[in-house]
Amino acid sequence: MNLTKKIILGLVLGAVVGITLNIYSPSLFTQLDTYLFGPLGTIFINLIKLLVVPIVLFSIILGVAGLGDPKKLGSIGLKTVTYFLITTALAIMLAMVLATVISPGTKGEFDTSNAEFSANEAPSIAETLLGIIPSNPFEAMVNGDMLQIIFFSALIGFALTALGKKTEGIVKLIEQANEVVMFLVLWVMKLAPYGTFGLIASAVGSQGFDAMKAMGLYMIVVVLALIIHTIVVYGGSILLVAKKNPLWFFKGFAPAMTLGFSTSSSNATLPVSMETAQDNLGVRKEISSFVQPLGATINMDGTAIMQGVATIFIAQVYDVNLSITALITVVITAVLASIGTAGVPGVGLIMLAMVLTSVNLPVEGIGLILGIDRLLDMARTSVNITGDAACAVMIDQQEKRKAAKASSSDTIEA
Repeated sequence: MNLTKKIILGLVLGAVVGITLNIYSPSLFTQLDTYLFGPLGTIFINLIKLLVVPIVLFSIILGVAGLGDPKKLGSIGLKTVTYFLITTALAIMLAMVLATVISPGTKGEFDTSNAEFSANEAPSIAETLLGIIPSNPFEAMVNGDMLQIIFFSALIGFALTALGKKTEGIVKLIEQANEVVMFLVLWVMKLAPYGTFGLIASAVGSQGFDAMKAMGLYMIVVVLALIIHTIVVYGGSILLVAKKNPLWFFKGFAPAMTLGFSTSSSNATLPVSMETAQDNLGVRKEISSFVQPLGATINMDGTAIMQGVATIFIAQVYDVNLSITALITVVITAVLASIGTAGVPGVGLIMLAMVLTSVNLPVEGIGLILGIDRLLDMARTSVNITGDAACAVMIDQQEKRKAAKASSSDTIEA
């Protein structure tokens, strides 16, 4: 049985056990929650927390270093990175608006008494921006100050790019360290079915049907945001910039979207995504080979949507009013985090822990959405790789028109 089926099984069993005990034996549930459900969930959440700092540090260094020499990248590199960052920002803002309007976290009664969480006053915008620059990067890592870690990691990445061959050994070492962290991520995700069972059994058993209703509404909000973003942003890019029919694009890229849904991994789908873009959409190999691998590293719109909805959802559950500064912080953190979100299943949850930490929300809130996250992970992976392909088509068409225009000018002059 693959991991997806195991997690779904853990979700179903946890919900059934939690509801049954909630109705027929609350006293037995209390005992099991103390010695079984609670510990299972806590172990899994702590393992996620354990990996947050190293995965951000290594993957963002490599993500920035992987951009190459900006002078060599030229206009194509600038267009690609700009498109990815803008669409990611649009994705998370759309997600937060939908979550605020629909308010899934207010539709149920949640027991948050054991979260050991109290809201702190959010800093001003000026303090937030100034606070991005760490006075001591090691202190930032110890304290889990994610914006500072991201800033420091980006600086290291730019330095490695600028120094080129002089730092090949360091880049290789960081790549190997990143491989170790990725291995640990995959290992932690193998424990996800058990963590799901414990967290869902505990949540549903203590909170009843109201919690299930709210979690279902959360799922609807995420899927709705994914659909709107795909049609409006990606379809709009194809129509307005590439000047192609969006239906042609979605139909041609459908095989890769299907594979992305089944694998939940942008990296695993990359070879098929590139082949599909080149064969079905006519993207030139040199454009596809640059844009799509880069997108698998820094373009995570689907993950950003999940982070936006989840942040608002968890804030609503814990009755925390996020200030404008906090909302801006969420957008900045999620956009920067997308640079380092590796294209493997489950990393989005670790990045979500970082986003929650940046605005003083409890990481324990992830337990409320963990059970259905695997299903959503499949959907957002399809969105992620579709954004990569849309960017490749858009840039390819722009370059073709530019070349045709230059050729026409040369012919007239001749």
